[in-house]
Amino acid sequence: MAQTITKSAKDIVKAAMSAVPAISAEEALALVGSLDHVFVDLRDGSEQAKTGVIEGAVASSRGMMEFHIDPESPAHKPEFNQDKTYVFYCASGGRSAMAAVVAMDMGLSPVVNLTGGVGAWKKAGGALE
Repeated sequence: MAQTITKSAKDIVKAAMSAVPAISAEEALALVGSLDHVFVDLRDGSEQAKTGVIEGAVASSRGMMEFHIDPESPAHKPEFNQDKTYVFYCASGGRSAMAAVVAMDMGLSPVVNLTGGVGAWKKAGGALE
């Protein structure tokens, strides 16, 4: 029996993008090095290695993010236990929006999504290291 998919990936991304506050690449450029913000790269390790990450970003792949956020997890990253604004990003903004919804459900706050992800970041003149 074939599966009946009732919600598309596009629908899920659209809902996530409407639920998460967004920040443009131009606005995010001014936040690099900010003591009040943490950039979080949700791409997988091979994507991060291929193109680099935003300076100072925490690498937390979409598949491991929940474990990195949870202070009870052996994989917890202390960067997620700060009183700062978390700027989530991925390649184009979809995965990071979905991740942001889950992070907010877990209690991480405030979280914003970088609209357009790395693509928009590079187009706005942002550097990757």
